[in-house]
Amino acid sequence: MNRNIAVCIILSILTCGIYGIYWMYTLNQYAAYSCPQEWNTDGLVVILLNIITCGIYGIYWNYKMGKAYSRINGGNDNSLLFVLLSIFGLSIVNWAIMQNDINTSLRRY
Repeated sequence: MNRNIAVCIILSILTCGIYGIYWMYTLNQYAAYSCPQEWNTDGLVVILLNIITCGIYGIYWNYKMGKAYSRINGGNDNSLLFVLLSIFGLSIVNWAIMQNDINTSLRRY
């Protein structure tokens, strides 16, 4: 699950967001596995709801990921930051922060 953030961002841009959808799925699955008390929705359901609601569900998902990843790392609660960035269309920044949290937590173990 340890990924190079720059490569993920470049792949998301080069594939016109298709890799970004996969990246979102993997971030969701990690949160569901690592912090089931905070988040346990399947990644495919998240992607489907995000498409059906034209991204509105994505704002909620970013909020919940901020909560889940703060529990995973025991660090800062980034939920408000994630909501603001997703409202302004910068969800890829949220994903980069989440991936950084994953990479950091994996280095500890």
